[in-house]
Amino acid sequence: MVSLRFLLCFLLVSSAYATIVSHDGRAITIDGHRRVLLSGSIHYPRSTPEMWPDLIRKGKEGGLDAIETYVFWNAHEPTRRQYDFSGKLDLIRFLKTIQDEGLYGVLRIGPYACAEWNYGGFPMWLHNMPGMVFRTTNKAFMDEMQNFTTMIVDMVKKENLFASQGGPIILAQIENEYGNVMGSYGESGKAYIKWCANMAQSLDVGVPWIMCQQNDAPQPMLNTCNGFYCDNFVPNNPNTPKMWTENWTGWFKQWGGKNPHRTTEDVAFSVARFFQRGGTFNNYYMYHGGTNFDRTAGGPYITTSYDYDAPLDEYGNLNQPKYGHLKQLHDVLHSMEKTLTYGNISTIDFGNSASATIYKTEEGSSCFFGNGNEISDATISFQGESYVIPAWSVTILPDCKNEAYNTAKITTQTSMMVKKPNEAEDIPSTLKWSWRPENMENFLLKGKGESTYRQLFDQKVVSNDQSDYLWYMTTIKFKKRDLFLGKSMSLRVNSTAHVLHAFVNGQHIGNQHAENGNFHYVFEKDVKFKSGRNVISLLSITVGLANYGAFFESKPAGITGPVSIIGRNGDETIVKDLSAHKWSYKTGLNGFEHQLFRTESMSKWSAESVPFNRTMTWYKATFKAPLGNNPVVVDLLGLGKGTAWVNGNNIGRYWPAFISSENGCSPKCNYRGAYHAEKCLTNCGEPTQRWYHVPRSFLNAEGDNTLVLFEEMGGNPTLVSFQTTRVGSVCANVYEKNIIELSCDRKPISAIKFASFGNPDGNCGTFERGTCESSNNTVDILTQECVGKEKCSIDVSTEKFGAPDCNGAARRLAVEAIC
Repeated sequence: MVSLRFLLCFLLVSSAYATIVSHDGRAITIDGHRRVLLSGSIHYPRSTPEMWPDLIRKGKEGGLDAIETYVFWNAHEPTRRQYDFSGKLDLIRFLKTIQDEGLYGVLRIGPYACAEWNYGGFPMWLHNMPGMVFRTTNKAFMDEMQNFTTMIVDMVKKENLFASQGGPIILAQIENEYGNVMGSYGESGKAYIKWCANMAQSLDVGVPWIMCQQNDAPQPMLNTCNGFYCDNFVPNNPNTPKMWTENWTGWFKQWGGKNPHRTTEDVAFSVARFFQRGGTFNNYYMYHGGTNFDRTAGGPYITTSYDYDAPLDEYGNLNQPKYGHLKQLHDVLHSMEKTLTYGNISTIDFGNSASATIYKTEEGSSCFFGNGNEISDATISFQGESYVIPAWSVTILPDCKNEAYNTAKITTQTSMMVKKPNEAEDIPSTLKWSWRPENMENFLLKGKGESTYRQLFDQKVVSNDQSDYLWYMTTIKFKKRDLFLGKSMSLRVNSTAHVLHAFVNGQHIGNQHAENGNFHYVFEKDVKFKSGRNVISLLSITVGLANYGAFFESKPAGITGPVSIIGRNGDETIVKDLSAHKWSYKTGLNGFEHQLFRTESMSKWSAESVPFNRTMTWYKATFKAPLGNNPVVVDLLGLGKGTAWVNGNNIGRYWPAFISSENGCSPKCNYRGAYHAEKCLTNCGEPTQRWYHVPRSFLNAEGDNTLVLFEEMGGNPTLVSFQTTRVGSVCANVYEKNIIELSCDRKPISAIKFASFGNPDGNCGTFERGTCESSNNTVDILTQECVGKEKCSIDVSTEKFGAPDCNGAARRLAVEAIC
């Protein structure tokens, strides 16, 4: 009787706190109310638990209602039925941090993630199960997918984290972007997606399930859109609201590539146009991109930085003006929530890509004026008033009279970030190094591995993705009078290794890496073989496994062959195919096995004659943690390629020797016109990634810290230095009748470098006075109002700055302040 009373009491308390999440054709409903929902993706393993509260708080302050994340299967189940939810993999702690900030959660269980994450989030043991085929009606795959999905749901339910239990999670996702590849799977693909829907629904989470990029998503799944623009997206059911699960705020970066940027104006335009055309749920992918620590980057060739040009940068700083301009948009959209979700909708087409959309309720109306023309501003007449809408922009008028926001008119500061030397060191640019070579004797001279087969295997099969490195070794004997020895000889390797190092009889004969997206290449170098026994050792290196595409699990990696010795004598060529020779395999490197990267490693290191530009070499140095609380980075300029650890924490792969091409960048980026990943590039002719994030939680605030590098290709560690990243200066270029706030992120403004009210020209850092300018001393006015303060608000008006005659053109204030 007591237990029954307790159960009834528990159920009553639980139901009292439960949130009812449902939907109709207009919006997601929460406790019966239609909602405008703005969400942002923050992936918990791409930051640290110590960073989570600040990131999520900044999301809330930026006007978000929800945080969205994938769940990463291979991180949580690296070995079958052995699970890891520790440290930055603590999913439950992350979800509770979202709850603590009063935000909703969107849980994309997948468990296929894509996300530029290694192998799309699938564990390698799954690939190596007999008869396995991913993402189709393959029983072994479906059993494992159901097991992991059910486990995640049960974990979340146990902690009462679904909204139906009083928790923050209002939506869950099964599968991911399957519609983009489903055609390759034929009828089995259609059957698989139905199975996914039924399986998800059977888990009874009490909130709606979504399927993104799945136009034939079975009911009751909600199909959603991903892309740079989703305003033309139409759900597959009249009872499904128009939802955007991935609004790409920028793009990812690949080794050898440039830095992609998506302009603030264009992101805002895409959101405003989506809501103009009936959307009510928008999620930014990414809101904070973060860092691909350890070996989590996918690809191939996804960089360690996953900054994504998101509103919060890789280190958690505000990416201004993107963060602030979107915050203002969110505030305006939230102010119109009832009108947008309940109002009757009408549209006026003004021609030349200009239109007005009116949302009308009994209480009032709200309007969007859109101009999709890439070149021409639009002047429209509405209810007796005239409005100018800049090209490729949307103006929002919450009362259909007064402009509250225009996507192309930025009234938020631009923050220019700088790197500062490590002030905790007396000589911050010089670290004292010790070194040791990677021990490769067994592989180079003996060809001794762990297993032997008479064929060449894909690296995924042999290594089980336990390491980036796999040795392929074989021996070949030549008799003294062998015709081959008298010829000019070379070693030819048909390779799908992302990077290949080749050795013959212990001598490094060369290396090669994939370039320009071609991951199948031929390596060939001249070689001198000797009579008797010769050892050929090939080190195959992966740099993130494929994460996208139909049957991506079958994309080859490693030495796929053939491997041949080529003998030439004049016009005569003889090919000796070694592919069916006895090959010995060894996963990983000696230094990794002996954990030379651990602070407490007892291995011997030498401080004498530290070599430079030496392949396969370990380096170690100690340093003091930079002072203050600004984010820390390590500058690895001068190094080749390898892996870095700080106090035993793997901060990811580095490759500063990989230089982007000289062409394709532009000093200015026109926000007008449809964005694509190649549109606004910077960093031409520079290392793809030079600076690497070192989270503060990896550091000892007191005493020494240890940096360990494994250098594959050869580099100079003397240029390595630790730095902090902070706001160096802030700028604004704002039309009159606006208020601009300048802030140096909790540091005082030290000087006004430039200020002009009139028609100034240029961009932040290169401002110039225009042809008209106020007679009042703008620099003096701003110096008095701002210098010495952490933030100041400026009313951009003729009352404050005077009234320069600019021949009727709108007047602007341009200012650059030093932090």
